[in-house]
Amino acid sequence: MKKGLLVMLSIMLLLSVVLAGCGGSTSTSTDEKPKTIKVANYFADDHPQNIALLEKFKPMVEEKSGGKLKVEIYSNSKLGAEQEFTDGVRNGTIEMGIPGMILQSSMATLGVPEWPFLFESYTHANKVLNGPIGDELTEGMVEQFGVRPLAWSANGFRVVSSNRPIKSMEDFKGFRLRMPNIPNYIEMGQLWGANVTPMAISEVFTGLEQKVIDGQDNPYATLVASGWHEVQSNVLQSYHMFSPNLYIINEKFWQSLTPEQQEIVAQASKEAADYEWQLLESKEEELKKFLEEKGLEITIPSDELKQQLKDSVKPMYDRFYKDYDWAKDLVERIAAEAK
Repeated sequence: MKKGLLVMLSIMLLLSVVLAGCGGSTSTSTDEKPKTIKVANYFADDHPQNIALLEKFKPMVEEKSGGKLKVEIYSNSKLGAEQEFTDGVRNGTIEMGIPGMILQSSMATLGVPEWPFLFESYTHANKVLNGPIGDELTEGMVEQFGVRPLAWSANGFRVVSSNRPIKSMEDFKGFRLRMPNIPNYIEMGQLWGANVTPMAISEVFTGLEQKVIDGQDNPYATLVASGWHEVQSNVLQSYHMFSPNLYIINEKFWQSLTPEQQEIVAQASKEAADYEWQLLESKEEELKKFLEEKGLEITIPSDELKQQLKDSVKPMYDRFYKDYDWAKDLVERIAAEAK
């Protein structure tokens, strides 16, 4: 009986080892399953943002991770408009996104890059945003929003497309101008004398086509890639504001990655964003030529109009300096970076 008991115990011990081994194998198999990174944005497929994602970010992440990370790009608001996909990144239903400064309503420093007439050139904007000041502007995003900023990319200097010429401040009177539903944008348009209509970017083409709005403001690349030139006749090259974008990633998803994977995603974000800056700036003259060939008239504002546009937004800066004790110093430091 003792011998039989010993045999039974030996068999049970062997079975437990085998089962434990099987359990370990199952766990390893689960760990090795590729993680998918969905990247959402509101840009058209052929916009530099999506070109950079497709040509730089996706191959770099997938190749350097050895296939353990898979990238899916959702362009053109396929996962919802900017607010929706930004919320998706915050709550973790979407891993990554490239929104504009939509979170500035909850974090004032994120709105700074879009303060009117702040940057003098792409070089100036890139130097500021991808340097210490850029880090300063995004500080606290993880704690406040549950998202981690990875890189600043460029949307570009904004112009006004319209269904009639705008050559003076008078031309803004009664002009129905679409702008993002962001207070600073709306205030700026109103200071120009326009009737501002907040509208999601996905609705702009229809709004222009049906003449619900007379025009909109966005960079040249967005104007062309979104096809709005098909329902507009004029462009005012106001360069009144620079719009950046941010690569953001859900913080919980980020923490689920290994340190090596985090480094891969961070580096790929920076390289893709840098490539997008280059594409955007280099193609601007080409885009302007394309628009003129399509029959659009591009107006370079006179020195008088430029000054009037700048003077019109002075109340905004007065308010910034009153509301934020850090604003004046920050604006002065940004201006100094242009030298």
